[in-house]
Amino acid sequence: MSESTAEALATLERHGRPADRCAMVIFGASGDLTKRKLLPSLYHLAQQRLLPNEFALVGCAIENMSEEEYRRQVRGDLAEFGGAAEPCKTCDWLLDRTYYFSGNFQDHNIYQQLKPVLEGIDAKHGTGGNYLYYLATAPALFGEVVQHLGAAGLAEQSGGHWRRVVIEKPFGHDLDSARTLNREIGEVLAENQIYRIDHYLGKETVQNILVFRFSNGIFEPVWNRRYIDHVQITVAETLGVEQRGGYYDHAGAARDMVPNHILQLVTLTAMEPPISFGADAVRDEQSKILHAIQPMAPEDVLTRAVRGQYGEGQAEGQPAPAYRTEPHVDPASQTETFVALKLSIDNWRWADVPFYIRTGKRMAKRVTEVAIQFRRAPFVLFRDTPVENLAPNLLVLHIQPDEGISLRFGAKVPGIAVDIGSVNMDFRYQDYFGNEPSTGYERLLYDCMTGDATLFQRADMVEAGWSVVQPTLDVWKALPPRHFPNYAAGSWGPKDADDLLARDKRAWRNP
Repeated sequence: MSESTAEALATLERHGRPADRCAMVIFGASGDLTKRKLLPSLYHLAQQRLLPNEFALVGCAIENMSEEEYRRQVRGDLAEFGGAAEPCKTCDWLLDRTYYFSGNFQDHNIYQQLKPVLEGIDAKHGTGGNYLYYLATAPALFGEVVQHLGAAGLAEQSGGHWRRVVIEKPFGHDLDSARTLNREIGEVLAENQIYRIDHYLGKETVQNILVFRFSNGIFEPVWNRRYIDHVQITVAETLGVEQRGGYYDHAGAARDMVPNHILQLVTLTAMEPPISFGADAVRDEQSKILHAIQPMAPEDVLTRAVRGQYGEGQAEGQPAPAYRTEPHVDPASQTETFVALKLSIDNWRWADVPFYIRTGKRMAKRVTEVAIQFRRAPFVLFRDTPVENLAPNLLVLHIQPDEGISLRFGAKVPGIAVDIGSVNMDFRYQDYFGNEPSTGYERLLYDCMTGDATLFQRADMVEAGWSVVQPTLDVWKALPPRHFPNYAAGSWGPKDADDLLARDKRAWRNP
């Protein structure tokens, strides 16, 4: 066996089979998402031999440029954002299969013109009429692009080929708009053709939540209200809004993060064991959790929801401006950059176990984690010892920046007296499994090409997620905030967020 053959077999055994043959069409091919995430992800998949030989890439954008110009641009993006050096055989392989198509996505004629281009690529590269459309466009164009694809016959599945559409977040800006968008794309596509993507679910630790819970016999038996006191989910960023002020000032933290990223973490943490890892089996259980989250009445919002906006401060040792002075932000903006909620799940497993969630910009540390705090052990045994209190066990699933899992437990401190110290057992992915280059999109793009929708939201999940958030949005719209900005850049958020837990005699875990 040659060295190259052995390497290929080892890669196949570790990573799985190559994806199905297809042409991938990116609408919005000149944007940041394509440059920073999609192109490097395709490069990494090609390096791992997970792209089929029968693969082609078509970049679509409004800019006028030749195919050669676009290929040079792609090669530069792979070097800058994918780490591709010279010479690069993988880059050459990918560029040989890369094409460019220019046009206005709102013009129905360009879709008719795209059709023969794709047919020619089928003939040249053997892509078999399988098309994966990625909508890296402005959210306002999602429904329109899908409608045009349908009118041009580019979404029709027949003769054994498939057509799939990947839609980025935000999927709507409230419950009504999400329902409208679901209806618009549902007129053209079957649900199994729609891949609503959330890049957080491409992270290893997020996927590992299911494996950790359901493959380890020591954790699942205690994963319930009898043993768990509460759950905290934190998604904190040290950055401000940067150049996204125009979008963010109309969205805010609640819309931007809660219905998608954070509620996906809630469902994976709280769901019942699925009957299999099949896409609908997993998503059925996730959907049940979303529907079981207790809806907030308007008066509940006043005591169980907190919003904040950052003012001036220090971020990572440097002066940080207030949100209202950021580019493209209204100087009198009432938009929240921080949100914290206390959620209750009305089912047998989680009754009376609060789920505290928070997310914010310009926080003290960049961290995404799920912290499960267990109930304290009875103190009766330690009454006649120097032990003053028992720290509860804490299990933390670290999602970013350092992916891993840690467990805190008590152990006796060496010495004559009975004293207890907290011990942390830490597992880091890169220490055990190495650190392959990743954008978080590789697994998701691969799943799109193989037809595995497990990590993608269904229509009912999207609407259920917005249903959780909508009462809070309605109250906040009716009652503008009185004290914005109310937390300093570089802090852990407004005091009201600390009070939210303090009322329950609990406190946030601030790493």
